[in-house]
Amino acid sequence: MPDADAPKIIVDSDWKSQAQQEKEKLSQQAAQKQVEASEAQGPVGFEDLVGWLGTQALMYMGYFPDPQSGQAVVSLEYAKLYIDMLGVVESKTTGNLSEKEKEGLNKTLGQLRTEFVEVSKAVAKAVQEGRIKPMSRGGPAGSPSAASAGQMPGQMPGGLSMP
Repeated sequence: MPDADAPKIIVDSDWKSQAQQEKEKLSQQAAQKQVEASEAQGPVGFEDLVGWLGTQALMYMGYFPDPQSGQAVVSLEYAKLYIDMLGVVESKTTGNLSEKEKEGLNKTLGQLRTEFVEVSKAVAKAVQEGRIKPMSRGGPAGSPSAASAGQMPGQMPGGLSMP
């Protein structure tokens, strides 16, 4: 039996409409904050370009999962490609960058190159130990293999597959 002293909850249409209005108000406030945040960011800048290229390189070194498969992707060819693109940006912008931009680019390139060497060593060691094996390449010599562009079951991008 219900306790006689317990408060009774009465849900009426006024309460429901008030809750709906509050929900809509919160939704509008959240949308407004999103618009304000995107306006505060301003136009895309040099740092955004460097960050995007660096993130792509890290993704292909296995630091971020592939958005479609949810698995880490290791494609040293593509990682090197993005690092090399940043090198081109560095050489083509010499003398045209602010000190902050130059410092950020140099720091990013240095860190990416160091990480690339470390990941390359780890992959080579895994191949040597038989934990992963090189896949046969297709396409022109030196071009990223089809396996590095898309992951197939049991294969790791970058010309490697699991035994």
